[in-house]
Amino acid sequence: QVQLVESGGGLVQAGDSLTVSCAASGRAFSSYNMGWFRQAPGKEREFVAVISRGGGVTYYADSVKGRFTISRDNVKNTVYLQMKNLKAEDTAVYYCAAGGRPIVTSIARDFGSWGQGTQVTVSS
Repeated sequence: QVQLVESGGGLVQAGDSLTVSCAASGRAFSSYNMGWFRQAPGKEREFVAVISRGGGVTYYADSVKGRFTISRDNVKNTVYLQMKNLKAEDTAVYYCAAGGRPIVTSIARDFGSWGQGTQVTVSS
């Protein structure tokens, strides 16, 4: 198992940028695909972005493509989500997750470890 702690959330204005981070401890960080998901009030948790073990493969939800960038530092055991041109509809609790499957996936059930989440609120 790997333990995950998110940070960097906050209140921003529409059009602003924000980067959230997720620090991992425990088993080898580089052995996991890492994903970001989010859950808005009254909505189901949804996929945002995923990055492969080595960082060479990334996938994004259509709603964030071109605005969000996922990256990782396997020395610092940290995954990042850089968010630009934020919109009110990006308001949610953002969760990072670690997945041990050999394929890169956007499906929540393929991720076995989850952080507690960090709140991102975008005011319009």
